[in-house]
Amino acid sequence: MKKTLVIGASTNPERYSYLAINALKKHGHEVVAIGRSEGEVNGVKIETDHPTFTDIDTVTMYVNISHQKEYYDYVLGLKPKRLIFNPGAENFDFMLRAKEAGIETHEACTLVMLSTGQF
Repeated sequence: MKKTLVIGASTNPERYSYLAINALKKHGHEVVAIGRSEGEVNGVKIETDHPTFTDIDTVTMYVNISHQKEYYDYVLGLKPKRLIFNPGAENFDFMLRAKEAGIETHEACTLVMLSTGQF
């Protein structure tokens, strides 16, 4: 299973990041999360700073481009295998930086990837 960091996590059940945390857990993935507000979703604590996570396979981004710069160095420093830009989070500059760092990038929907076996 792929340890996944959800950036832009929310306790609001109507947000896609909330649905993604639940879907990732349902598919057996270990999930860690960062959001604007502390909270918990399905046993996953939402952090509000930049904690030192280890062994991150996938980062799935739910933050729009105007709020992503603070995550550039942080995400690259985690050295994930891949970075998923969900709809509304697309960012060509960040994708380019990630690719240059050897990180696989996708403009895709984590929920769709999970439901179709592409995750």
